Amino acid sequence: MNRGLWFVAGAGVGIYAVIRGRRAAEALTVDGLTDRLKGAQVGVQLFREEVAAGRAEKETELRERFALAPHGRRELTTGDGGLEARADSGRGASLRASKPRTSTNGGD
Repeated sequence: MNRGLWFVAGAGVGIYAVIRGRRAAEALTVDGLTDRLKGAQVGVQLFREEVAAGRAEKETELRERFALAPHGRRELTTGDGGLEARADSGRGASLRASKPRTSTNGGD
């Protein structure tokens, strides 16, 4: 029984080594390397798309949290007693009115 066990174990290790050797040889061929490079390109592209989607989602979440207009839209808000005209560009530039507007119809 002891010899049979060692025979089966040796045969299993041999088969495993042959299979691993074939896979390694196939991976190092031109076709195998091309497939691996294409797979890596697809992985990088998917990663970039996930990062872009997460960034857009987080930006939307932050804009909602801080009550900012969506990117590229103009927004009028009232600040500390004055009217603030805000152009929401890529750099977040804003223009502020120097004096608050007053009503001409008697304090409404």
